[in-house]
Order: sequence, then structure tokens, then C-alpha cells
Amino acid sequence: MRKPLITQRRIGVAFGVSVIALSAAATTPVYAQDDGEAVRDEIVVSARRREESLQDVPVAVTAFSGDDLESVGAADLVDLQDYSPNVTLEATRSTNNTLAAFIRGVGQQDPVAGFEAGVGIYLDDIYLNRPQSALLDIYDVERIEVLRGPQGTLYGRNTIGGAIKYVTRRLSDDPSAMLKVTGGNYGQFDAIGSFSLPLLKDSGIGDLKFGGGIAYLTRNGFGENINIAGLENYNKDVLAARASIEWDPSDNLSIRFAGDWTRDNSDPKQGHRLLAYDFPAGGVVEYPVLADEFDTRAGLNYPAQDSNAKGVSNVVEFNATDTLTFKNIIAYRQDELFTPIDFDSLPIIDLDVPGLYENHQFSEEFQALYDGERFHGIVGFYYLSANALTSFDVLLGGGGTNVFTSADVDTRTWSIFGDLTYDLTDSISISAGGRYTEDERSIFLRRFIYVNGGPGFPLGTVSPTLGGPPRPPAITQTNLDAEANFNDFSPKASISWEANDDHTFYISYAQGFKGGSFDPRCVAVTAPNIDSDAVPGALDPDDQRAFCLFQPEDINTYEVGWKASLGGRFTSNAAFFYSGYKNVQIPGSIGVDTNGDGIADTFAGVTTNAAEATLWGVEWEGNLGLAEDFLTNGDGLDFGFSFGYVHAEFDKYLGRGTPPPDVTNLAVFQNTPEVTAYGQLSYDRPLGLFGAGGDLNLYTSFSYRSLTHQFNFVTPLDQPGYALLNAGFSWTTEDGRLSLGVHGANLTDKRYVTAGYDFVTSLPAFANTPLGASGVQTVFFGNPRQFFGTVQVRF
Repeated sequence: MRKPLITQRRIGVAFGVSVIALSAAATTPVYAQDDGEAVRDEIVVSARRREESLQDVPVAVTAFSGDDLESVGAADLVDLQDYSPNVTLEATRSTNNTLAAFIRGVGQQDPVAGFEAGVGIYLDDIYLNRPQSALLDIYDVERIEVLRGPQGTLYGRNTIGGAIKYVTRRLSDDPSAMLKVTGGNYGQFDAIGSFSLPLLKDSGIGDLKFGGGIAYLTRNGFGENINIAGLENYNKDVLAARASIEWDPSDNLSIRFAGDWTRDNSDPKQGHRLLAYDFPAGGVVEYPVLADEFDTRAGLNYPAQDSNAKGVSNVVEFNATDTLTFKNIIAYRQDELFTPIDFDSLPIIDLDVPGLYENHQFSEEFQALYDGERFHGIVGFYYLSANALTSFDVLLGGGGTNVFTSADVDTRTWSIFGDLTYDLTDSISISAGGRYTEDERSIFLRRFIYVNGGPGFPLGTVSPTLGGPPRPPAITQTNLDAEANFNDFSPKASISWEANDDHTFYISYAQGFKGGSFDPRCVAVTAPNIDSDAVPGALDPDDQRAFCLFQPEDINTYEVGWKASLGGRFTSNAAFFYSGYKNVQIPGSIGVDTNGDGIADTFAGVTTNAAEATLWGVEWEGNLGLAEDFLTNGDGLDFGFSFGYVHAEFDKYLGRGTPPPDVTNLAVFQNTPEVTAYGQLSYDRPLGLFGAGGDLNLYTSFSYRSLTHQFNFVTPLDQPGYALLNAGFSWTTEDGRLSLGVHGANLTDKRYVTAGYDFVTSLPAFANTPLGASGVQTVFFGNPRQFFGTVQVRF
């Protein structure tokens, strides 16, 4: 009979109930013996804030163990989109660590202050309020869960599209340590170490443990900046650390203090131009399209790229009884990013944006969890106080001006939430929940115009905030100090039926809510006379507040799921969802003429609740055991898969204009491919090496994503459908102390667009107008072909 594998090596990807394998190790399931038959070990998740079998949770969730992510060389959260249906995760702007996340068509791409995420990112149950530093590297991780659909009744902050839970590894009861070294092409060198040290055990004050991890992650650029010596493009230089103290004063009380710190010294990531340009027009200097998609000519390198993030947290958990637990989570986080964004990617100044992002947040969450014989649930209180500052210049070569914007946005929010489950019978359960939220948003928005000495601004003349000499602005375009309040109640309900031990069915309804705010790039003086009084909008603070304000959006999602385990060899998790998406927040940017010469010399933000939409689709994940004991005793061949389909269509889309034009037939969903698919074939067998027993895992996998639009309108930057091919192997000793692996990613060296800028396509109705004399169409690409090997030792 087949030999059981180490349980930590099992990786599950679940849609409601079934599991797909992610890697050679992952795709090979863990088996136990039951009456002479091989059956799968139970996969446990905490999607509903309590430990449950994946097959019993009436939620569409994909779960990855940390060990299995390591076994396929997964580097950061972006890699998870290949395995998860209807999920898009990508780096945005000019950094490695700013995240744009979309699930089932719902997300947020703009990283500036004032815009709330559509997908919640949680680090050890702590909500990350801003996308900067949210693209987490994968190290020292216990598991990651991807939940699809609204989750507001279970999690501290609103999660209208879904949630991603990143859970770090807890400390072990015995002394332990781990060292992992990775080397690959493009000069990749990673070193990761972690340790766990019990300080007190069975003492008069309980058990006390201390531990942590450190990661040094480096790689040369995939390309270079051919204009600025010494700058690489798409390189990586990250140093990160985590530490924690876990104290258990008694059997029913645990206290954890944790901290993390990350410093990213990577060079700025600049884009690839799609259009050639002669400067000046007619041609003294020619800038043809570069042959290497990862090279750039970007001339902006101010301010120097610098990103750092840190946070501390305290979690107290008290088991009052066998069924009642109280949990308190308090945390503080901050991050800072200086970044030079060269939209035009040319040596000249045509559309250059030096920027600063600075974020602070304090959160407090209290939970009461009950887990009885038939009644289970959670009720909680959540509070968040956050500040987000975005400051940037807009430098254009032809207008003779520089426009500086500073948006200082405060968020104060509190909510009460709950989700309760009652087992009507041994096979039928009903759940109901709700969330009441009150949001207070305020903005201190300044927009100044500085006059410079003609085209080709010297960098020393940018605004004082970003390092220029002190001087007053020529024009104050926006001077807005405003606030707004929003409140909402979002319900959730489900019913699940466990027909037998192998089949579970569920139906659920959930409502999601994302708060309103103020557009941080708004030009308040262009406000019309909204209240129709005697004061023109350019002079009326009330009109300017209303002009810059956008309202909350909400979604109603219905879901039907079937989770099955057939014969112990095939697991299948399927879900169908239907969502009505209303008051969709649509951010955009338009060119603005500040000096009256008829030429746009800066841009301004325009955000409206312009749209309503219907989204429906299916998700199917699973794992099929194709064969076992067919070449040698204890071996196995497995196929893991996932498939996602989403039909995302706007029912109404009103464009920018007076009156607003109806452009519904032209609007498309961004970052939402209609089809996502993944498949992996893996072979596992016992194999002794170096005088030690062990397991060998071989795998090959592919992922596919159909046409992906970069914006809400069709543009040359859109990425046609493409597929990626990966393969590799790993070997691990029976005791898990030594692991070796070799992996290849994107083996066909496919070039595919993940993000970009388009200020050429002229669609004023979509708040997109030409800006920059050179024709700004710039794209960013996903990683090219990579090979890397790993050695990991546990002590």
C-alpha cells in the first residue's frame, strides 16, 4: 500500500470543498489508511475564524501551506494568482511591493491616498490598510488562505471582493532552527533563516518562547536603465525580519507579541515604451522602441527609491470555558515609500512624477468565539485609525509649470460584526451574520502650481515638500479641508447540507460595502455650482467638497457550492456565484490646461460612482489521483487543477461630461480575465539519497489567463490570452531535516503585460485624455524565464 507522506507537505487549493494540488509535493496528497483503502487527510482552515475542515466550510476558499509554497519556489503573493481561480494579484507603479488585488472583478488599482482596497490583505489577522508594502514576500509562513466574495461579517475591515490571509509560522515547543539558501539566474541569491527557542517550560509562570526569522532576497535586474549608469530595472534588494514572543501563563491563556520590519532597496522599476519618439519633434534625437522589453531609458531618479515598512502587534487569547474564547488583537503599522515614477520612460522630462507615500495605522479588534455542540459563531468589535499621505509633483516638458499635490487623508472607522452557525441536524447547518460600520473620512488637499524657467525643468526646482528650494507657489489651485461620514449594515446568510461523508452542498448570500472618500487628485477650483446658489463653485467650499467626494459602493453576492471527495482519490470543489455590483467607484485622470494655452500641462483626478454591473461565474478546483504503486511501492501520480470563469459586464456606465454620456457599450472590466486555469501533473516516490530515506517529487504545471484589460476601456496595453509553463523537482528526507529543490518558471520565456500607463488613447468620457508630448504608452511585464535551486536544512 502507498506510504503516507509528511502532512506539512500537503498543499490544498479549495473552492468551497475540494482541493487542488499546487506542486509536486502539493499535488501528491497525504494519505492515511482506512480499512485498507487510501484516504485523504483532512485539510483544516480558519476561513470563518475557527478551525474547520475545508470540505465543511460554506465559503469559496483556496488554502496553501507554507511548506508547499516553498516546494514550488513561490516568491510572493503575486505567484498565488496562477493557482487561484478568478484572482489577479500584481505589482503596481514603480515598486516591487505595492499590490493591486482583484477577486471576481472587484478590486482597486490606484494606490494613492483616499482609495480603499477592494480585497483585504491580512497579516496575522491584522488588516493592512494601504497597498504599499502589502505585496508580501513568502517566508516563515504557516499558510495563506484566499477567500473569494464579501467577508465583512468575519473580518475586522470591510472586504467587498474577498480577503487574503497571510499567517506566519508559530513558534515550536522545542528548540529548532532553519536555514534556506536559493541561487538562480539573473544573479538571484536568497538567504532565509528562522529559529524558535523555548525560554521557560512548565515553570511557575507558564511557558515562554522566543523566535523569529530573517530574509535577504536579492536578484539582478531583468533589464537595465540604459540612460542612468548603475541603475538596474526589475531588480530586487530586500532585507526583512520578524520576531515574536509567545507566553502561555496557563493552559487557557496565551499572549503573543510580534514585530516585523522590511526594507526594500531595489532600484525604481520603470516601464517599456510602446511608441518611438523624436526630440524635438522632427528629429534631433531619436528614441526608437527598445528591443529588450525589460530595458528602459527613464531619466527620472529623484527622489531616490526607498521603501520601508514595520509593525508591532499583541494578541491575547483566553479560553474562558471549553466552548467560549475571547481574543483581542491590537496593532500599529507604518510604511514610507519615496519613488520616482517616469511615466514617459525617456531621458527628457515629459511626464515625470516624483512621489512620496506615507501611511500610519492603529487597529483594535475584540472577538468572542463560541464553539459548542450545535452552536458556533463569532461576534466582534473593530476600530481603525489611519492616516495616508500622498505627495507628488507632475513635471511636463512643454507647459513651463510644475503642479504639486499633497493629499492627507484620515480614516476613523468602527464596526460591530458577527457570524453565527446552528446545526439544525447532524447534516444541515444554517448561518447568519451581519456587520454595522461607521466610517469617517477627512482630507486636507493642497494643489499648487509652480512656474519654472521653461521646458526641461531642472530637478532642483520641484516643490519644497519633495526637496526643492523654499518658494511660494504661483497659483493655489486646491485648498480643501473636508470630511464625510458613511454608515452601512451588511448581512450574510447561508445553509449547508452534508448529504454524506463525501458530499457537502451550500447556498449563501453576502453583501459587501466599501466606503466613500475624496479624490486625492481633485482640482477643486474646477467645481461647478452644484448647490445652485449665488457663489460659483470655484469659490464655494461646499461645491468643492461635493465635487471631490465619491460615495460608497456595494455588492450583493449569491453563491451555490458543491464540495465532494469521491472514493478517496478525487476531490472536487465547485462554486457558482452571481453578484450585483452598484455605485461602482471609477477613478480616472484627465489632462488639465493650467495656463490657458490650450495644451494640457498636468493631470487631475476624476472619480465618480459611474457604474453598475453584473458579475457571474464558476470556479472549480480539484485533485485526481491517477495511479499509485505503479512503478514502485509507495509512488503516486496525481493531477491537480483549477478553473475559473467570470462574466463581468457593466449594466450602466456614465462617462465624464455634461450631461454624462452613456458609454456602457464601450466599458470593460480591468484586471479581470474571463478565463483562468491551472493544471499540474506530479509524480512522487520514495527515494533514498546520501544514505538517508526520503521522498522525491517531480512536477510540471501550466497556468492560463485570457484577455486582460488594463483599464475600463480598450487600449493597446491590453494583454491577450497567454499560458505559462513551470517544472521542477524536490527531495526531502523522511525526517524533514534536509530539502533540495530545482525549479523553472515561465520556461517558454513568455512576455506578458501586467500593468501600464496610457495617455495617448483619447477617451474623455472615461476621464482619459492625452498628456505628454511624446505619447505616453508604457507597459510593465511579468517575470521572464527563471531557474533556481534551493537547499534547506532544519535543526
